Amino acid sequence: MNEVIDVQPLDRERAQNLRTWGWVSYLLHLLVAVGAVLPGAQMSPVLLVVALVMDLVKRGDARGSWQESHFSWRLRTVFWAGALYLVTAPLWLLFVVPGWVAWGIISIWFLYRIVKGMVAMNAGEPVGVVAGGQA
Repeated sequence: MNEVIDVQPLDRERAQNLRTWGWVSYLLHLLVAVGAVLPGAQMSPVLLVVALVMDLVKRGDARGSWQESHFSWRLRTVFWAGALYLVTAPLWLLFVVPGWVAWGIISIWFLYRIVKGMVAMNAGEPVGVVAGGQA
């Protein structure tokens, strides 16, 4: 899903501050995503909660900038993954293998979204949007 945003310029200090917060959040998400994909490497859900709180607190500071899309991207990724994990949780109760397969697929999707966001952030571009108001 691509959304259209109108990107506004930021002062240098604010842009750097948001970029730093974004990288910290992406790295926390990445640790959780890699831990979800690799058996035996589970990271604490506390890292994910810390990243979510950071994103929720700093999201308003990014409003109107290209970095706003990254905050929304991370929040949507976590909320969708959480919903998918909850919906597929009964598979673990009924059959172990389908639960493992479903959660493996969700975890790989989660990892893909985080890496895609990190690549876009590194390039200084919005993620999941059509910039400049042109669809």
